[in-house]
Amino acid sequence: MNDVKKIHFIAVCGTGMGALACMLKEMGFEITGSDAKVYPPMSTFLMNKGVEIFDGFDGKNLEYRPDLVVVGNAVRKDNPEVLKMQELGLNFCSMPQALNWFGAKDKKILLVTGTHGKTTTSSLLAWILYDAGLDPSFMIGGILNNFDSNYRIGKGSYIVIEGDEYDTAFFDKGAKFLHYDPFACIITSIEFDHADIFKDIEHVKKTFKILVSRIKEENKLVAFYNDTNIDEVIESAVCKVMRYGQNHHELRHITDNSILMGDHNLFNAIAAFIVSKQLNLSDEQIIKAISRFKGVKRRQEVRGEKRGITIMDDFAHHPTAVRETIKAVKPFYKNSRIIAVFEPRTNSSMRKVFQDIYPQSFDLADIICIRSPSAIEKVPMEERFSSEKLAEDLKKLGKEAYLFHNTEDIIEFLIKEAKTGDLILVMSNGGFDNIHERLLNSL
Repeated sequence: MNDVKKIHFIAVCGTGMGALACMLKEMGFEITGSDAKVYPPMSTFLMNKGVEIFDGFDGKNLEYRPDLVVVGNAVRKDNPEVLKMQELGLNFCSMPQALNWFGAKDKKILLVTGTHGKTTTSSLLAWILYDAGLDPSFMIGGILNNFDSNYRIGKGSYIVIEGDEYDTAFFDKGAKFLHYDPFACIITSIEFDHADIFKDIEHVKKTFKILVSRIKEENKLVAFYNDTNIDEVIESAVCKVMRYGQNHHELRHITDNSILMGDHNLFNAIAAFIVSKQLNLSDEQIIKAISRFKGVKRRQEVRGEKRGITIMDDFAHHPTAVRETIKAVKPFYKNSRIIAVFEPRTNSSMRKVFQDIYPQSFDLADIICIRSPSAIEKVPMEERFSSEKLAEDLKKLGKEAYLFHNTEDIIEFLIKEAKTGDLILVMSNGGFDNIHERLLNSL
């Protein structure tokens, strides 16, 4: 690894892969990358950073014999570039391995994990350290508005990493977060998710138990208190464990002067607060930083307002995240109707594992628009989620719910239905056919 100068990324247009490619480019490496679908904004972002991109996967892309190939976790073992990589005998690794070696080398890792809240918590923590002058590095799964970036190379001692429990690569089915040796680790929550790789909640807990058991005795684990799954997982800890969230009403002043909405974001702020205190920052420094935090793109992000109608974008897709997001925004739009627009798009939400749980997640919404999944064919027939059933179940609960088979029909409905004062809350982990901008233009 010490002799590496030229690095190629297979599937470079993913959020994490693209950020790491740019980070390594800034560190002085020669970077190339390829992907099946190369299009803006990631393609433009990469090219502006000086990363050479190949459109499509082809063995020829590796004929220049890079010193290292970084393989994305969505890349299959029969990918033509993987086959060429093996034929040429090139050195290869996964994204977290590369981040750990090149980005986190000689730094103290502050690792943020959990089913919900990882991106906001790690973003808050990174911003607090920066605002306090600690010059941190970070690699996070969302764009921080304070930096307009999801990565940073700092000269300070710390790197903040959003740690994902999803698998690493075709050659490594362990969780990504197992590649890091955290100086401090946060666990925000543990629920069943990623139904395409985890069998059940026991499988998820087993993965977190491995993480916890590996945290060294001299390091710290900061874990949310009101979670029985976390209670079980932290039994394997040999390090110091600190719990948070029990007396959260006493700490509400942390977020009183910030843009953060909802109890879940208060808990995210408290977790970041506790870790920052462990790094010897003062209450004043931390609270000042939180008040200057500008949020994360796609997390309760107001995309615009037209005719007195607000369009908000959120990444929520898991039933708990949907419920907590609607609950969080409700007090800020007390006299408004909340129109929830939901696209089941993840590997879990397109499966029926949460079919009977989703209806309760929309309790506080006034109107619910459900889009049928656009890539449902990826899921075996017997495992598929039914948007039709969700809409029917919501109607049985007395909710005003509508089913749509395409985004165009949702936009057409909302143009006629929405009125001054309404909040249109769009929830999806994808681009949702650019529904936010199209709605604003149409309104």
